[in-house]
Amino acid sequence: MSAVIADGMAGTKHDPNAELIALGIGNMVCPFFGGIACTGALARTATNIRAGARSPLASVFQALFLLACAIALAPLVAYVPLAALAALLLVVAKNTAKARHFVRLMRIAPRSDVLVLVTCFTLTVVFDMVTAVSVGVMLAALLFMRRMAVLTKITVDAAVGAKSEVPAGVKLYEIAGPLFFGAANVAMETLESVGTDARTVILAMPRVNVIDATGLVALESMLDRLSRSGRKVIIAGLAAEPAALLDRAGIKRVPGRLAFAPDVDTAISMAIVHDARAPA
Repeated sequence: MSAVIADGMAGTKHDPNAELIALGIGNMVCPFFGGIACTGALARTATNIRAGARSPLASVFQALFLLACAIALAPLVAYVPLAALAALLLVVAKNTAKARHFVRLMRIAPRSDVLVLVTCFTLTVVFDMVTAVSVGVMLAALLFMRRMAVLTKITVDAAVGAKSEVPAGVKLYEIAGPLFFGAANVAMETLESVGTDARTVILAMPRVNVIDATGLVALESMLDRLSRSGRKVIIAGLAAEPAALLDRAGIKRVPGRLAFAPDVDTAISMAIVHDARAPA
């Protein structure tokens, strides 16, 4: 967070991996020398940049300056009024805060994002930033899962870029979005309405790039139900990662029951051949 704020103020771009590795090593080493584990300081970072700092050496010189003050000026520092330090912190907070940006976000952001923003702001003031960030990350994760669940849909007889016409006796379903625990069961409920006249079911999945364990179980259950009802299933356009997951799970080609096609047009051709060979 401190590095992101610094980037916004200085117009730079930090490497998150380097920052986290450096902080991790520092926090593991400093206790051996009587130090206390810490993280980036927003107030000092903002003050440094506003004072003209442009490189990480600013924090090094600041640490050396504070060490020199603690060694040489410790008796005098004890006479600095706490009220003066509090006033200094208030000035730094005022210079760091962006009230106009906060109000603009409150006005234009979606309600879910406003909820996260207000919650983090309130927890920061009432408790501390660690609590606010922890709760904020949890809320953001839950809202993200809800959005993904809403985006995952199954449409019937969708075009999905197919050039061939879907013949009678074939049902074409397009699954769009990630199949994870928040969306798998809801998405698979659409397939419960497969009519008795459908001898072949095509699942077009070119836009499914993620399948988790729950989605895999739901897909397996649906394939098993369709197989027991005597229907053939053709999975079309499956991406590499979901295809590898299905292969590890043992979901492979079964003649007359399950097949895989690179695209929807090929799947339609396979369905026509299957219907022609199937007994009346």
